[in-house]
Amino acid sequence: MNIDEIKRITVIGAGQMGHQIAMLSALGGFQTVLYDVNQEFLVKAKEKLTAIMNKWVAKKKINQKAYDEAFSRLSFSQDLKEAVKDSDFIIEAVTEKLEVKRDVFAKLDQLAPAHAILASNSSTIVNSLIASATNRPEQVVNMHFFFPPLVMDCVEVVKSDETSEETAQVTMDVCKKMNRTAVLLHKEISGFIANRILGALQKEAVYLYENGYADFADIDLIVKKALNHPIGPFELMDLSGIDVGYYVMQQQYEESGNPADKPPRCMEEKMNAGQLGRKTGQGFYTYEKDGVKA
Repeated sequence: MNIDEIKRITVIGAGQMGHQIAMLSALGGFQTVLYDVNQEFLVKAKEKLTAIMNKWVAKKKINQKAYDEAFSRLSFSQDLKEAVKDSDFIIEAVTEKLEVKRDVFAKLDQLAPAHAILASNSSTIVNSLIASATNRPEQVVNMHFFFPPLVMDCVEVVKSDETSEETAQVTMDVCKKMNRTAVLLHKEISGFIANRILGALQKEAVYLYENGYADFADIDLIVKKALNHPIGPFELMDLSGIDVGYYVMQQQYEESGNPADKPPRCMEEKMNAGQLGRKTGQGFYTYEKDGVKA
C-alpha cells in the first residue's frame, strides 16, 4: 500500500484529541469519519471545530473555499461498523488505558478492511501491547499527535518489531498530507521521546512542590523565566488534563512495577476531587472566564 491508496480515514474517539485529528485529516484531503459512541461528544466536536475553523478564516489562516471543502469531507458517526467499513487508515484516540485500547483494536480488526492500517494516538503505550489484540500486527503503528493537534506541529510515529516498513512509510506520508512534521522511531519505548523528557521534568517539579521547596506557581514561573519554556509543568498538566497524565503514569507503573512511576500524591488528590485542569475549571489553577487564578 502507498499514500495514493489512502482515501478514507476514520478517527475513533471525539475527545480533546480525536476531533482535532479528524479536522487535520479533512484539511489534508481525506474523506474523514469521526466516530464516538457518545452523540453528545460528536455534537460538541462539531461545535468546537466550527468555532476553531471560523477563527482560522477570520485570521486568514485558510480561505472560505478550504473551510467548505474540509467540512464537506468530514462526517460524524455513532455506528462503528459503518464508520470503518470502507476505511483505509484508522486512528484510535480513546482513553489512555491499555485494556480499553486493546478492546477497540480487537473490534477494528474484525470490522475494518483487511488492508487498513490501525494507528494509535497513545501518548505512552507502545503498539506491540495493543497489536497482539489483532491479527494484523504488521499494520499496527503508533501515531502520537501532541495537544492541541491543530496547533502542535509534531507527530511521533513509532514502530514495533512487527510493524512493517510499508505501514511506517504510509503513516509518515499521511502525516505529511496533514501538514504535520513526523519523526519515525524504529525502536519502541513507553512514553516515546517527548513525554519521557517532559515526564522527567514533571517528576522533579512535583518532588520540589510536594517536599515544600517551592509553590507550584513559583516553580512554573521559574521554568518559564529561567528556562524559557512557554508553559510551566503544572500549567501543562492542567492544559493536557490531570486525568490524562494520571493514566499515563499509572500505565507506566503497571508496566515497570517501579514505585517511582506511580502517580504522585498531588495528582491523586486532584483526581479524587474531580479537579482535572482547564476542562473542569479547576486543577492546580482555577480557570475563570476573565483569566486564571493560582
